[in-house]
Amino acid sequence: MQHSVLVVGSKPSQHGHGALCSSHASRLVTKSDMMPLRPTTWRLPRTARRDVRVLLLVLAVGGWSTPIPPNVPMPITLFDFASADEASWNIVNDGVMGGRSAGYVTVADGTLRFTGTLVTQGGGFTSVRARRVVDLTGHVGLELRVRGSGRRFEVEVDDGLRTSGRSVSRRAPFPSSTEWTLIRIPFNTLRSTIFGQAVKAPPIDLAGIRGVGLYNADGKDGPFRFEVDYIRAHGAVE
Repeated sequence: MQHSVLVVGSKPSQHGHGALCSSHASRLVTKSDMMPLRPTTWRLPRTARRDVRVLLLVLAVGGWSTPIPPNVPMPITLFDFASADEASWNIVNDGVMGGRSAGYVTVADGTLRFTGTLVTQGGGFTSVRARRVVDLTGHVGLELRVRGSGRRFEVEVDDGLRTSGRSVSRRAPFPSSTEWTLIRIPFNTLRSTIFGQAVKAPPIDLAGIRGVGLYNADGKDGPFRFEVDYIRAHGAVE
């Protein structure tokens, strides 16, 4: 399965994805490669036995994968949508401020589907949110596998911060494509806002995460569709 990877706040890479390869051609060992020991017993030639020992050693220590440094936390899956009752996703439309946008959410077949119609007059946003209390200390960002209708969406990470009695929203925008795409959102790219207006706020409290939200507020009237395969936090670019 192939998909593109987009890191919010970074420049497009000029390099393609690499592939594992070997400097030696490989082939199946046939009966003619083996030396007879008894009429019904065969063994590999010495060079082949050496290669097998090397292969077994590599497999014993975990294969060819690059080990993650001990100070980098393991990824944490926040939502994988394996079941409809994994979390309670709630729609919040701009009706709270007099708008007429409408959003809908379903979770089925391992996917969250966020659909609806955006009306910019009188509000101009619709969102879906879920509670998830988790400590993400040491993690550097979120990763989402998504596809959409080509419109811009936003992800929100709620750490419970309030200023003057109002909740501070920590959000970052990202584009969507009709193809499945990996979106990486570094926590240091999240903007702090109240009702869409930027405010000064301390860095996000990763030890006190309370929930995650998804928004459509791209300023375009009309229907939209957005799907999410999973949302997780990662400690390093794997």
